[in-house]
Amino acid sequence: MKQTQRHDVIIEMVKRQGYVSTEELVEHFSVSPQTIRRDLNDLAEQNQIQRHHGGAALPSSAENTAWHDRRMMFSEQKARIARSVAAQIPEGATLFIDIGTTPEAVAHALLNHQRLQVVTNNLNVAVLLMAKPEFRVILAGGDVRSRDGGIIGEATMDFISQFRLDYGILGISGIDRDGTLLEFDYHEVRTKQAIIENSRNVMLVTDHSKFGRNAMVSLGNIGMVDSLYTDKQPPEELLKVINQQKVQLVLC
Repeated sequence: MKQTQRHDVIIEMVKRQGYVSTEELVEHFSVSPQTIRRDLNDLAEQNQIQRHHGGAALPSSAENTAWHDRRMMFSEQKARIARSVAAQIPEGATLFIDIGTTPEAVAHALLNHQRLQVVTNNLNVAVLLMAKPEFRVILAGGDVRSRDGGIIGEATMDFISQFRLDYGILGISGIDRDGTLLEFDYHEVRTKQAIIENSRNVMLVTDHSKFGRNAMVSLGNIGMVDSLYTDKQPPEELLKVINQQKVQLVLC
């Protein structure tokens, strides 16, 4: 494949996934890491992508990929993550389920459970789980985002803060190599902080494409969560932080 053709495919992959690693590109094109690094440097100079340690992302860090596109990305990996998380949730547990396509996958995986009590600010999760009459589903109030069914705002944060639940199932838009958790929406960050503060056990669920992915709002350090469920081992620098912060890493 010619370099220009390879560049076009890389741009398309980044647009589709939000983030793509050097390792993925090497495997996809069957070329050397040096070739991919040159490609990424060229595309970054043209502002076609944003170069990151170990990969590349969309040039903008102010807006997330469309929900319908994200829902289709890494669906198999998200399903594996979801099954692993669901296996750790006992019958009769109380839990928060956050905004995001991976938390939604966890909700799907919990449908065989009994007597769960779920507080959520995710309209998609509420609609899915309300089909189970033995579940108690509590939907947070606030502003509904039409693009993904997420509920955010001061009212949402205040509502969540009334509860103290067993588990918090948390999604994330990006994890920087120093362990900083990143989001696109300040209001969503405030809601996630409320979930973290009011959960006895916080489970961060994300596929590997979020490693090194950029977003403009900091939620805090990965040490805020108890466990990270993902489908591939994080980059070495991030892995070191995870170990230092004593976060349980579960590879699904």
